[in-house]
Amino acid sequence: RGCVRSLQGDSQGSPAQPSSSRHGQSQLRNVASSGAIKKHQKSLSAWFSHQPNEERQFGPSFSLDAVHVDPVIRESSLEEILKPSPDLTIQNQLQQPRRKVISLHNLFDVDACGRQVKNVVLYGTVGTGKSTLIKKMVVDWCHGRLPRFELVIPFSCEDLSHSHAHVSLRRLITKKYQHLRDVVPVLEASNLRVLFILNGLERLNLDFRLAGTELCCDPNEPVPPSAIVVNLLRKYLLPEASIIVTTRPSAVRRIPGKYVGRYAEICGFSDTNLQKLYFQMRLSQPGCSREESQDRASAEQENLVEMLSRNLERHNQITAACFLPSYCWLVCTTLHFLYFTRTVPPSQTLTGIYTSFLRLNFSGEVLDSADPTHISMMKYVAKTVGKLAYEGVMSRKTCFSEEDLRQCFEVEMKTESELNLLEVFRSDVFRFFLSPCVQPGKEHTFVFTIPAMQEYLAALYVVLGEKKTLAQRVGKELSEVIGKVSEDVAVVVNIVSKVLPLRFLPVLFNLLKIFPRYFSRVSGKDRDAIAHTMAEELFKEEDYYNDDVLDQINSSILGVEGPMRHPDEAPDDEVFELFPIFMGGILSRRNRAILEQLGCSIKNLAAFEIAQAMKKTVIRKGRKGLPPSELMDYLFFLHEFQNERFTAEAVRSLRAVNLSSVKMTPLKCSVLASVMSTTCHEVQELNLTSCNLDSGSLRTLFPVLLRCKALHLQLNSLGSDACKEIRDLLLHDKCVVSSLRLANNPVGEQGARYLAEALAGNRSLTQLSLLHTALGDPGAEAIAQHLAENQHLQELNLGYNSLTDAAALRVVEVAKRHETLDKVHLYFNDISEDGKRALDSLRMDRDGVRALVFLTAGTDVSDYWSHILNVVQRNLPFWDRERVRQHLALLLQDLESSRSQTANPWRKAKFLRVESEVKKMLGKLQDGSL
Repeated sequence: RGCVRSLQGDSQGSPAQPSSSRHGQSQLRNVASSGAIKKHQKSLSAWFSHQPNEERQFGPSFSLDAVHVDPVIRESSLEEILKPSPDLTIQNQLQQPRRKVISLHNLFDVDACGRQVKNVVLYGTVGTGKSTLIKKMVVDWCHGRLPRFELVIPFSCEDLSHSHAHVSLRRLITKKYQHLRDVVPVLEASNLRVLFILNGLERLNLDFRLAGTELCCDPNEPVPPSAIVVNLLRKYLLPEASIIVTTRPSAVRRIPGKYVGRYAEICGFSDTNLQKLYFQMRLSQPGCSREESQDRASAEQENLVEMLSRNLERHNQITAACFLPSYCWLVCTTLHFLYFTRTVPPSQTLTGIYTSFLRLNFSGEVLDSADPTHISMMKYVAKTVGKLAYEGVMSRKTCFSEEDLRQCFEVEMKTESELNLLEVFRSDVFRFFLSPCVQPGKEHTFVFTIPAMQEYLAALYVVLGEKKTLAQRVGKELSEVIGKVSEDVAVVVNIVSKVLPLRFLPVLFNLLKIFPRYFSRVSGKDRDAIAHTMAEELFKEEDYYNDDVLDQINSSILGVEGPMRHPDEAPDDEVFELFPIFMGGILSRRNRAILEQLGCSIKNLAAFEIAQAMKKTVIRKGRKGLPPSELMDYLFFLHEFQNERFTAEAVRSLRAVNLSSVKMTPLKCSVLASVMSTTCHEVQELNLTSCNLDSGSLRTLFPVLLRCKALHLQLNSLGSDACKEIRDLLLHDKCVVSSLRLANNPVGEQGARYLAEALAGNRSLTQLSLLHTALGDPGAEAIAQHLAENQHLQELNLGYNSLTDAAALRVVEVAKRHETLDKVHLYFNDISEDGKRALDSLRMDRDGVRALVFLTAGTDVSDYWSHILNVVQRNLPFWDRERVRQHLALLLQDLESSRSQTANPWRKAKFLRVESEVKKMLGKLQDGSL
């Protein structure tokens, strides 16, 4: 400033050179402005590149520049915007006008008449990506990718709506952007190409009438913030500045058409290729999977993208849902939760993802800023769309007719204000939650854009207490009115009664005050009803044998591999198992805090009373033997509920946990470990048979496995790496595992060495099954070598491991000298007749070890023949059928040979019975019926 004044002084003293002094002053201003603008760019870049917490899960390298995909933008017109709102019909929802596509950087190009566009209105429904697009626009300018403008000044209309004090444009800019304090004074005089961004115009009530908003052309004159916006759009204030306004469709008409140079509508990802590009960029971020092996992580990410692309190509409902970029975000976030959660406890919950998703899209917005009720958008959705969702869940349907929608939205509309709110909802929010059904034969119905959103909104509707009868609603309103009136009248009556002998009046009004108290007690029963609904829906017997809810969500996103269902084929019954889980999740403290920001308040006392009311029912039903998939849902409910005391009481009642055949993904392992960690009680039995476990799963479950007495890990493809984890488990000083089953796992020689080391130092294991684990002679030798150091093992199963005579004899010799080991299973190994006789010679009638090799024991039938055949029948689906057939044939020959050597008719009858069982099994094996 001093330099500027010096130049001005010199110019007055030297009038012969006015043009050169002005030129010097202009240069100085440009230099000052350039430095200030660079600081402004740096500040804006840091602010607009900042991502919310919900985005951090996508990896440390995630940034807006790296993953942004521009949505489709189509040029529109005022005539199209002012058309009457269409009815809620499928035809109107499907009819998308084919207008000219325009890019974000070309919005300020000349219009069709050749006029320069100065004001642009960019509008779109909730979830189309308006705010993200503006963030990307600002970041592009900061990085020099928007050369049309030399200065960009963004404003949030939400911030402006909260400011009621008069302020000048100059003060408004410098207050928010201090770096521009040297630029603002010369803003009007300079030739800077300036762009003002006004994001979220629906938050402001603008009045373009001269009587409502006076004209203002002075940037230094204090006026209301809304007056600054109006005069900027009028071009009365900084007429050369360009302005872009973002808003929802219902607020577009607040700006008169004569002040708008171009209307543009954000149409989301109407092209499937944009959806695929978005998913590929999001799901391929390095480091997002947190896997130790980058190759494995990359392969899993590529597999996810491939499955998702195939599902999109089928034109399923997910394709219609991902028309909205916000739903693409939800799909990616859900997939990250399902596939890349490996922390204990999991860093988030599924309910938390949906709650955060709603916060990102609604962020406490009111539905209509012009409406006196100022009802929040989310509260309105919970009352209306939540009602539709709840009725659908109760009637087990996902498709809704136009009549269903009218019944939900229009039946109770009685006032002008309610009809106006409905109109705003239909234009701005409707397509966010409901979309046309794409299934053949159901084209005239609507479905929830994301299926799980129906269950979330139904849960929110119930937990908020919106499910009330007419009597309950009238009673609540009457209670509030009487409560307010009685307090005011009681004060007056108390004063009057001191002067006049009206003793009966205080008594009357005290009686009136009883009604609100009585109603509050009666309304407390609503919470009992909520708890009852949650418990009943959680343990519905008709849903017992479905896939668990996490697999259901996975299938809804990635589809089901295999042939598509024929249109004439009867559909499966609709399943709503997420509904009670979402109810529990919404009651968690974190989700209630977020919902409070959205205008949906759930008090701490209400959450506490609901938890208390459902505790007995949930624990009693959870104690019963639940099918594995239903038990997984129950554990997931406890995780979502996020109530440690409640979870501890529920888990303490679980003495046996059977999750066999449940695909235990890293997320499910984390959930199981997290839920079980709320207590430290011993678990009698944990069945994880055929659960797709690996070494990482065992690492996650390590604290749980330590406390399990009987541990079933059959059929899990557990190799040597997993056996290393099992060795560490068995050698831990707090290990209580007494029975360990590892049948049908590729343990191999190296895995056997790890297990042998564990046997040498373990003090709790009494039963170990290594049936069909590819040990071979070296693996059996390793077991035998360390077996002598063990002092507690009672039973060892080495069946079907290709052991030869030498290895089998070595094991039995060591077992014979063992203090506690009395039973060794060696059937279905490559043991010859000589080996059998040698084993028989080692077997003592009473005190020796019992070696289960054949169905015979000398000239008699083995006491364990039925056990051996049951093992074969149980494991046949996982064994080599031809090899089993050969072994059964050998067993049959051995039975016939032993029968011929005995003259005892009773023994012969026993042999014939066993032979018939073996022949029956062989017949079924050859027919393929076994």
